[in-house]
Amino acid sequence: MRGGAFAPGLEAQHRRLDADDYDNIYVVGDVHGCRTTAERLLQRLDPAPTELVVFVGDLVRRGPDSPGVVDLVRSRPNLLSIRGNNEEKIIEGRRPPEGLDADDVRWLRSLPAIVSWDDTVVLHGGVDPARPRQEHTQSDIQNTESLAPDGDGRPFWWERYDGPERIYFGHKVLSRPYVGDHAVGLDTGCVYGGALTAYDCTNDRTISVDADRAYKQRAARKFLDPYESTAV
Repeated sequence: MRGGAFAPGLEAQHRRLDADDYDNIYVVGDVHGCRTTAERLLQRLDPAPTELVVFVGDLVRRGPDSPGVVDLVRSRPNLLSIRGNNEEKIIEGRRPPEGLDADDVRWLRSLPAIVSWDDTVVLHGGVDPARPRQEHTQSDIQNTESLAPDGDGRPFWWERYDGPERIYFGHKVLSRPYVGDHAVGLDTGCVYGGALTAYDCTNDRTISVDADRAYKQRAARKFLDPYESTAV
């Protein structure tokens, strides 16, 4: 897969930013209703009004306070999120709103599926490097993980993806952040007792805070070590 536009339906959900409008941009992994952890990470980042924080989606579900996380992100003009697969489940009525009111759901529906600037793309799940970008659907970019024939295990998409853009993503629960030349994975299992991780795009570093607690149980073996094996 090479760079360029996504299919027209996805391009309509693509928000393009001008990085020159901001002194710095941070990208933050899956929050999953963990408002107090998100607040502690934002305190650590301490973004100025001229800095932007972009969330990779899955602000909601599984954790204790989905409405609180939505209120937090809506309350600050320098916070922005894309829609993850868990936002989509609520929007489509496949999962209960978990305390979100109709205005909150309208706001979730208004979020872009993709955010990009310069040679950077933020989406929730991933892409298939073997398929043209124009063939990717909304479900693809929100849910893609494994490229294995049975959809489970290695190779994962980021192990085969070679650009040209650098893609920041969440969705796949990792034991530690993955930082590669062309992909950065940031879901470090906050709701499962792991950590909430941000990437500082200007200084090329990750910043994490430990989760308050595990609100959902997940076996340690289900936290993927993204560096364990790339011999695919």
